[in-house]
Amino acid sequence: MYPSSSAPRLNWTHVLIGLAFLGLLSKAVAEDQLKLSPEQARSLGIRVIHPVASPTDKTLPYPAQIVIPTPQLWVVSAPVAGMVTNLSVARGDRVVAGQPLATMESPSFVSQQREYLHAVAQEVLAAQQLNRNTQLFQGNAVAQRVLEGSQAEARQASIAVAERRQVLRLSGLSDEAISKVTSEAAINGTLTVATPRPATVIDIAVSPGQRVDQSAPLIKVAQLSPLWVEIAVPASNIKAIRQGAKVEVDGYETPGQVMLVSETTDPATQTVLIRAELPNSGDLRPGQTAAARISFASKRESAWEVPYSALIRRGEQASVFVSTQDGFRLMPVTLLEEDQDHVVVSGTLTDKDEVAVSGISALRGILLKLGAG
Repeated sequence: MYPSSSAPRLNWTHVLIGLAFLGLLSKAVAEDQLKLSPEQARSLGIRVIHPVASPTDKTLPYPAQIVIPTPQLWVVSAPVAGMVTNLSVARGDRVVAGQPLATMESPSFVSQQREYLHAVAQEVLAAQQLNRNTQLFQGNAVAQRVLEGSQAEARQASIAVAERRQVLRLSGLSDEAISKVTSEAAINGTLTVATPRPATVIDIAVSPGQRVDQSAPLIKVAQLSPLWVEIAVPASNIKAIRQGAKVEVDGYETPGQVMLVSETTDPATQTVLIRAELPNSGDLRPGQTAAARISFASKRESAWEVPYSALIRRGEQASVFVSTQDGFRLMPVTLLEEDQDHVVVSGTLTDKDEVAVSGISALRGILLKLGAG
């Protein structure tokens, strides 16, 4: 009777046992090494390729977003309660330090100037009284306690002037404007709100004619260089990235530098936040999305790209099978990054090496059988 054509297929265990009985396998010459002839390799379905050098030692592109650094973003608020009568800028405008942003009319501002002038007048009176009492004390016409009382009143008057002057500064008046108020006793009900430094207008929160409370936000401004690039990196690839690594944004020539590797992982996406800082010549715009590549932290070893099927994991150790003159050797490598098709590793590989990309199960089975795996 002829044998059935549907006979069960042999698995790798049967193949290995058969090879062992036929004497085709040799003992491992060293740990993680095995002898295997080219014919035996072909019979086990082993295929090899040359590793491809990563030309720039950078990761594959990761999604990133351009954001404004928080220390460079601030809100110009209403220094006093009042009504916004005019806006001098629009969203997107660049402004210089001291440039007017908005004009307000405020009864509170009028009261601040009045209180300041009153404090100045009281300081003048206290100074005159102190001068008279000093002369009288020198002529033994008044007691020492009278002189000390005048000195205390003069100090209090000076403190009150300093306080009211500081209030006017916080309201946006310059020292020159305060001196003018002092000399001319001219009280103005209109207040100009200016930007404290060069910046770009990001948002405007008010409209002309709107009444606002003290400290209400008026205009948001920011300095747009440098900018931050926030990159979402899969948690499995984070070991390859270190603070200080170079970052390049696709389509932008000037590189930046990693300034933060987050210590937490986003539970929803299983990604880790990487923040880099880049100088901005105007090509980068906050809010835009981009693709960013990060340099590997170590430059002592080259980076190599191989198919995902070549990678072997034993615990946390990653390895690949490298062809030798007598067979194959299991070479430890450092896993830098991975996706579903490829991995990037660093190690003592060269472009002349041949790395096994198929028949991996057979090679691992041989090592296990010989007690090396």
